[in-house]
Amino acid sequence: MIQQRSMRFFAVEKLTFIYVLITSLIVLILNPNLQVMNVLLRARLLVVLIIILLTFFNSIKNWWMIRFSRYAFVGMLLVYWYPETFDINRLMPNYDYLLAGLEQTIFGFQPAQVFNQLYPQRWFSEILNMGYLAYYPLIIGTCIYFFFLSRRIFEKFFFIVLFSFFCYYLIYILFPTAGPQYYYQAIGLDQVNSGVFPKIGFYFDKHQALSSIGNNSGFFSQMVQNTQQVGERPTAAFPSSHVGISTLIMILIVKNRQRILLSILFPIYLALVTATVYIQAHYVIDVIAGFTTAFVFYFLGILVYKVFTRGFYGLPELTAVVNRKPVKVRNL
Repeated sequence: MIQQRSMRFFAVEKLTFIYVLITSLIVLILNPNLQVMNVLLRARLLVVLIIILLTFFNSIKNWWMIRFSRYAFVGMLLVYWYPETFDINRLMPNYDYLLAGLEQTIFGFQPAQVFNQLYPQRWFSEILNMGYLAYYPLIIGTCIYFFFLSRRIFEKFFFIVLFSFFCYYLIYILFPTAGPQYYYQAIGLDQVNSGVFPKIGFYFDKHQALSSIGNNSGFFSQMVQNTQQVGERPTAAFPSSHVGISTLIMILIVKNRQRILLSILFPIYLALVTATVYIQAHYVIDVIAGFTTAFVFYFLGILVYKVFTRGFYGLPELTAVVNRKPVKVRNL
């Protein structure tokens, strides 16, 4: 006889439900055409049903594979949520002219344009493009690392990272920006060189193609170009989630005193952050905003996690069980 346990949603699943609800309301308020709205809302319904179904199976069989699948599913959804920010914010005017104009006022030129021109060497380009490609392996790798280190640490780590992603995605929806690689192409290099940055309104609603930029003859440079051609959209420039999420991961690694892991990943992190401007995916302002918001979302994520788990314990009090032995670890 199968004994069924009560269905309990993970904190990250509750967080996903809230993101689904908020974005559904935004979709309804913006009132896109009926076909687009139906697609977006049906996708949300499917997500909710799958989460409920996995939770139900887990209540029958408390297997680690089912628990892992529940985390993996909400994590893999990021691949869907990211391009979807464009499907929603294309209903609003673009604001790149504000960022490019502010960049021009601060620096007197466009760093995203000049950086690539100053360092066109293939070896330099390859190092930075390799760092940029390491973004998703960095996220997945650290998640797996903490999963096997301590399930309690992993749960909090994963929650804070997912919470930060959702915060960035909501900003992208409400403040549409495409980044230099799209905006420069849209207005033309003559205007960029002249320091003129016009409003382009709903231009990207009909124009989403991305031209190759800079030296892409190297292996990693070509891989970045191919990846962007397939999965990139004119969205998500400000703040840079590449910088924000990778900075957040460095914070969490430091907080847990994983010094060896930090020493391995920190050079990759530096290359990743630098590459965002070098390949013209972001303005310098995006990078600064991404770095700053990483700390903001870290502290907000901790507070929200405590609310979701009803665990208002002090920061030094986290313990975990590794190989069935209590091991003291530092709280995230």
